Amino acid sequence: MAAAAAKHFVSDPKTLVRDSIDGLVLANPHLAFDSGQKVVYVKDVGKARTGQVTLFCGGGSGHEPAHAGFVGPGMLTAAVAGHVFASPTSSQVLSCLRRVYSEDHGTLVVIKNYTGDVLNFGRAVERFKSERVNAGHPMPKVAMVVVGDDVGVVNPNDDDEGGVGRRGLAGTVLVNKAAGAMAAAGGALEQVAAMAGYVSEHTFTIGCALNAASVPGQGMPRELEANEIEVGMGIHNEPGFAKRALEPAAALIPALVGHIVGSVPFQRAVAGGRRHVVVLVNNLGAASNLEMGLVTKLAVEATRAAGHDPVRVFSGTYMTGLAMPGASISLLVLPADAAERDALLALVDAPAHCAGWVNHVHAEGASAGDDEAPPAPAAPAAPASDARWERAVESAYQCVVAAEAEVTRLDQLMGDGDCGQVLLSGATAVREAVQATQLPLNDPPAALARISSIVEDSMGGTSGIIYCLFLDGLAQQLRLLAAKEAASLTPQMWGAAMVGALDTLYQYTTARPGHRTLIDALHPFASTLAESGSLHRALDAATEGAAATAQMQPKRGRAVYVQQTEEPVADAGAAGLVSVLKGIVGAL
Repeated sequence: MAAAAAKHFVSDPKTLVRDSIDGLVLANPHLAFDSGQKVVYVKDVGKARTGQVTLFCGGGSGHEPAHAGFVGPGMLTAAVAGHVFASPTSSQVLSCLRRVYSEDHGTLVVIKNYTGDVLNFGRAVERFKSERVNAGHPMPKVAMVVVGDDVGVVNPNDDDEGGVGRRGLAGTVLVNKAAGAMAAAGGALEQVAAMAGYVSEHTFTIGCALNAASVPGQGMPRELEANEIEVGMGIHNEPGFAKRALEPAAALIPALVGHIVGSVPFQRAVAGGRRHVVVLVNNLGAASNLEMGLVTKLAVEATRAAGHDPVRVFSGTYMTGLAMPGASISLLVLPADAAERDALLALVDAPAHCAGWVNHVHAEGASAGDDEAPPAPAAPAAPASDARWERAVESAYQCVVAAEAEVTRLDQLMGDGDCGQVLLSGATAVREAVQATQLPLNDPPAALARISSIVEDSMGGTSGIIYCLFLDGLAQQLRLLAAKEAASLTPQMWGAAMVGALDTLYQYTTARPGHRTLIDALHPFASTLAESGSLHRALDAATEGAAATAQMQPKRGRAVYVQQTEEPVADAGAAGLVSVLKGIVGAL
């Protein structure tokens, strides 16, 4: 393999992704493209929605053919693309979900385990649930599988994943293949999701690269020496776990396979016995076909030598890191039961009519599909004003204004310094929406859903998504409570709804109490309010929780990478949340 030069065809970076997908669609007439939301979907999406479980995947661009190249009959119904190496926004994902959602059969969402993807796709799912419930529909049938097949971030001698979990790599393609085939065969959502879950949990991947990839318009982020190779490098140029002297492939490839089969996750999957496996050898973008044949031969031989039986072998370009000169190896451990193993192999063998799985497949008979994405269902009309909540929003805004300088100072010491301004931006946008009578404040669930969208547009970043996911969950919980209880919502019921909303949030973030985040203020507020029904006790608990973060070791967020200050300081996100809660409680 030879290192790639940092040169690219000249293009406007702002339009590169759309232009690239336009080219894919032109070469594959079974596809359609929503350019505004960067969603690729099958033209006969209406037929797909009525005929089977629909499924879609997505993530940052730069990994082609993943994921748009796997859209087609027998695999994905759609894919949504973000900027290069950046997650699509939750609004993009929501537009995709609205377009492909199957009323009769349900929809499966498959994503790779990266923070941005988990938060944005998760938030889109929760927004979709909220808008459907608010419009009087039953809770939609949507399942999500997060793929983490990378064992390059796992010490082979233990199971320490640093709290983040394993990254999603080329194994995601095998998940899409098996789940897509089961959906095409008429499987129910529970069966399709279970199959996706099995493949995700039993696929193990590691990659190596001779150099990082050059991002168009940005050049090389870093470069290896001419005689170096990096093992475990991520598909977004994340550093691997080891740099080594370049050695012959006959030594390198068996070592990679040895890392996979020796890792705790793999050993747990095989339970110490000999197993049948699927081998997938993936070109990270700039390895020649000649080299890929060599890597495939050595990977299969090393798998056999390690005591496992490769019953299917795939070799090609499935998930790249732009033009990264390297390859990854994935092993899918098949079920020990012969009947279950044959059933899974039948799904892997089933034809998929998409550009990325085999060379240029054209789906015959594709009809012109929906030109426009289905709109969000209309929510019931509600009065626009409630004086109590107007006062609460204004009070929260004033408290955030007063606290902004201190929150910013805290974040400058233990973060990237923007927490105060980001929070103020969100508070300002919500206040302006109230002043413009754009919020249905007499309908709290609908108002919260609208506030969530405003927060996404005005705040951005990880903290913004955290607020959004919590608000989405809270809107759903309140709607369900309101449907059960004829009387008005009491403070204790609000607390119960907030606890339920935390459960929603916890599906998409590993942050928990004690990790030195805003959760350390939010969790005690919700639990205390649910137990006591006292807003003042809840605020005291949140304030104490935020203050306690000064003594905590950071386990999430940018503070993990920042050297501790001599004088302990509280977490900026927790302090900012307390200012919001203080304003609301003061007004109510």
